[in-house]
Amino acid sequence: MLRSRATWKFSSTEEDEITDINDILQQLFKQRGLYTKEDIENFLSPKLDQLQSPADLAMIDQAVKRVKNAIMNDEKILIYGDYDADGVTSTTLLLKTIQELEGHCTFYIPNRFEEGYGLNEDAIYKAKDKGVSLIITVDTGITSFDEVNLARDLNIDMIITDHHDIQEKHPDALAVIHPELSPNYSFKQLAGVGIAFKFAEHLLGYFPKQYLDLVAIGTIADLVPLVGENRILSYYGLKQLEETENIGLKTLKKQCNISGVVSEEDVGFRIGPRINAVGRISDAELAVQLLLSEDEIEAKQIVKQIEQLNNKRQQLVQEIVEEAENMVVDLQDREVIFLANENWHEGVLGIVASRLAKKYYRPTFIFTVNETTGELKGSARSIPSFDLFSHCMEIRHLFTSFGGHSQAAGMTLQVKHQEDVIQFLNARLAALNKIDLEETIEISHSISLAHLTESFVEQVEKLAPFGMENPKPIFHIKDTPQEINQIGRNKNHLKLQYVTNGERFDAIGFNFGHLYKQIAPNTPISIVGELGINEWNGFKTVQMIMEDIAIYEWQLFDHRGKAIDSLNSLINGEDSYIIIAKDTEQFSNIDNVLTYDEALSLEHSIKQLFIFDLPEKLIRLQNIIKRFKPEQIHACFQLGNSLYLQAFPTRDQFKWLYTYVYTEKSFDFKSKIPKIMKHKNWSKDFIIFMLHVFHDLGFITSESGMIKYIPNPEKRPLHESTVFKERKEKIEIEKALYFSTYKQLKQLFNTWICETTEEETTNGL
Repeated sequence: MLRSRATWKFSSTEEDEITDINDILQQLFKQRGLYTKEDIENFLSPKLDQLQSPADLAMIDQAVKRVKNAIMNDEKILIYGDYDADGVTSTTLLLKTIQELEGHCTFYIPNRFEEGYGLNEDAIYKAKDKGVSLIITVDTGITSFDEVNLARDLNIDMIITDHHDIQEKHPDALAVIHPELSPNYSFKQLAGVGIAFKFAEHLLGYFPKQYLDLVAIGTIADLVPLVGENRILSYYGLKQLEETENIGLKTLKKQCNISGVVSEEDVGFRIGPRINAVGRISDAELAVQLLLSEDEIEAKQIVKQIEQLNNKRQQLVQEIVEEAENMVVDLQDREVIFLANENWHEGVLGIVASRLAKKYYRPTFIFTVNETTGELKGSARSIPSFDLFSHCMEIRHLFTSFGGHSQAAGMTLQVKHQEDVIQFLNARLAALNKIDLEETIEISHSISLAHLTESFVEQVEKLAPFGMENPKPIFHIKDTPQEINQIGRNKNHLKLQYVTNGERFDAIGFNFGHLYKQIAPNTPISIVGELGINEWNGFKTVQMIMEDIAIYEWQLFDHRGKAIDSLNSLINGEDSYIIIAKDTEQFSNIDNVLTYDEALSLEHSIKQLFIFDLPEKLIRLQNIIKRFKPEQIHACFQLGNSLYLQAFPTRDQFKWLYTYVYTEKSFDFKSKIPKIMKHKNWSKDFIIFMLHVFHDLGFITSESGMIKYIPNPEKRPLHESTVFKERKEKIEIEKALYFSTYKQLKQLFNTWICETTEEETTNGL
């Protein structure tokens, strides 16, 4: 048995496989609320005319009027953006729009390390000094109350376009374009770049299709729900990205080895992280310059710098994750993860928080410490059942600054408030049901290997682009892999290989390599994950990227006759016990080593059972296995002098030796045995065993090396001899436990495991 990491929740009522592919596809549509032919067609082939008019956004008309007046009067306009991919694409898009309208426009993105997130007073003063009279924020500004007031005092008009959660009220700007403030605008989940695009459309008076590539990047990278208008914009934005005329994006695509069809995964795992890396490590202005560039040589130089920054970002993340994981000790069920270190790079703390939140399934707060100001600055990531934004807003007074969404937030606070924040959040976490603190994987369907065709995967891919609220379907498969291997430079990944109808199917589990020793051969394994097509050297195969793995039956691991290099590497959990015939020094550094007698009287459960020495009686091992029903049995038997491999005397051989004893009546053992050995070609042990049987039955006596015949002994069959029976039993034990095949041994143990004990019967089980 191997327990799954997460709880598996099947969308269908049962785990039963659906045999018809069309039925599976119909179920996938229903899971997305698509029941009619029209709904399905609109989902699979969305239309741009399904987008709502930007005129329905509140305050957008007065914002457009103010911008056009500024252009007409040659006023200086400043686009103020955020330093992530959403902010960078929003800034670029709106800047290009106003430049197209021949406006006098520049942009400004704060430095994460020197200025922090959002509007800041110094930047507004600088804008005033440069003669700016209109500031338009993109992907930021909804919490900047003091800064908006300052701008007004300096006679700078402020237009805010943002999508972050509103904190009770909004700043008193000239206009605030936010879906939540727009009763007539039905779709509330646009990304910052989506709102900037709507604003651009209303400014230009036409649909600016040429900017959809930027919209797709910002929308997908910001992890907003890919449903409704976000799906439509991303769907067409990805197509636009395939044939983009943006020189910077062309160069970046080449660096990412992206050609042909561009998927949401290309954006989410290649393009987006590189754009984000600039603002995380350096100044995000570099990323905007790339998207604005009209020179190939310049674009190549910028992309080279971005690649270096991304490599540095990856290295920093790895280092901090390792340090943070070492700090996560004795984590309780009802505790948030709250870690801080003065040496951590604040630009990657959000990624680190995300990694830890996923691994430990706890709300995670990661901070850098400014010892001079006594301030913590960092990021938080959460789990679906814990709303970061609403909970932190209850203690907003403890934060110097705070903003974000239900699942991601950024904040600063004084070190002196740290314990108050932790205690409050732990109390809120403790109020959740236990099941809310368990990771759940939503499984679309159970399918068989026969379903795994390129055609089926291509049908599933039509549901793309996948993302929040339109997740890529997770499928469940239960079958026995033909091969199981550890892969990767450090053997930290797992690969299961299946073959059906002559076709190969691979399942890859990244960072699952540690499970390799927990999977026995010839075992049906349940796996869940996403399906895709892997193309290598011109060959295409269907593969699964595993999310989780489980084995629901007990497993037998066969180590018989093999040297085990590291027993500790096999032991998994506290309920692991090693059974030996008697105490030996070789296990002195291992816990839970028991003799057979000690094991039979054990009151704890046994999930992992390691058996090193053969039992004296088979029934003793049978009772242990029958009673504890281990999830894993490791047969580690080592055998020196095997009785099974030695010849067992036949009845005729016993008869010949008995006749010899009867004839001699009395003889010296040392002098006669060599002659018998030579005459019969028997071993010394072979002869001694038969003499022991005769002695046991009362046929002979042995004293001072003399063997004497007992006249007229009671007639008794050989099998009444204890020596005879014990040897026979030991041979049967060796045959059953050591010399049996894997299949035979598993059948034997399975028979015992399936037996019902007297105690279970008594309790009605």
